[in-house]
Amino acid sequence: MAQVRIEPWHEDDLDLLRQLNSPDTRRHTGGPETDEQVLARHDRYVHFAEGGQGCMFTLVLPDGARAGSVGYWAREWRDQQVYELGWAVLPAYRGQGLATVAVRAALDVARARRDRRYAHAYPSVDNPASNAVCRKAGFTLLGETNFEYPPGHLMRANDWQLDLTAPPTDD
Repeated sequence: MAQVRIEPWHEDDLDLLRQLNSPDTRRHTGGPETDEQVLARHDRYVHFAEGGQGCMFTLVLPDGARAGSVGYWAREWRDQQVYELGWAVLPAYRGQGLATVAVRAALDVARARRDRRYAHAYPSVDNPASNAVCRKAGFTLLGETNFEYPPGHLMRANDWQLDLTAPPTDD
């Protein structure tokens, strides 16, 4: 199993966010953002946990390298209060299982809050890697749906759900 830990997003993670803003990494999420948008996103990530609605994390390898991001945040979905999860891994670190380990760790943090029954993820139907992460992390595929991301852009996504009250999976 991949070795990675998650740490709360920090002021020093701006360079990582800029690296994650590549056409390759953002091809399923509306494409790269402007530098102004990246700076605003970084500020949201740094201060996100203060509002109690979720948390963004950095994926940190044993040697201290920053490999990506993962996070969860509160949202309403089909008349339920749920957590949405999202993640991104730098190209050099893909295919090693880091995202699955990081998503499971973020789910553990969300689960410990005991304030939502379900977590959801909405990867594009055209993103086999993120859909595989959902499957490996223990989510159940509910089906395809229209999903707005980024704001103003409707995409075809898979709706994956995980019951936060069930024991975590370890496979």
